[in-house]
Amino acid sequence: MAFPRPALGADDSFLKKLAALAQEEGVGLIVVGRPVALSGKVTASTTAADGLYVAIAAAVAPITVIQWDERLTTLEAQRSLTGAGLKAKNQRDRIDSAAAVIMLQHYVDGLHAD
Repeated sequence: MAFPRPALGADDSFLKKLAALAQEEGVGLIVVGRPVALSGKVTASTTAADGLYVAIAAAVAPITVIQWDERLTTLEAQRSLTGAGLKAKNQRDRIDSAAAVIMLQHYVDGLHAD
């Protein structure tokens, strides 16, 4: 079952915190977002995410780490939070976690897309 967690800070302890959380929770798979342009082309953000993916995979080995297309998840999260009655200024602290939930759901839905 997929469980989103609050965003971890992007600091020097990120990989250590992620590895500890994964071990504590008995995580079997980590899904890392891969931001590509709407056209599908690689951007600077894609390249940065690819580097992060490699670092995460090394830090949490032997846990499986995959990348998943995260196109439009932030927009979908904003719409969902707005639909839930949250004003834009109150969404800032929740948007990344909401987008992660949507990305995880897209991943799970993709597993059953046959």
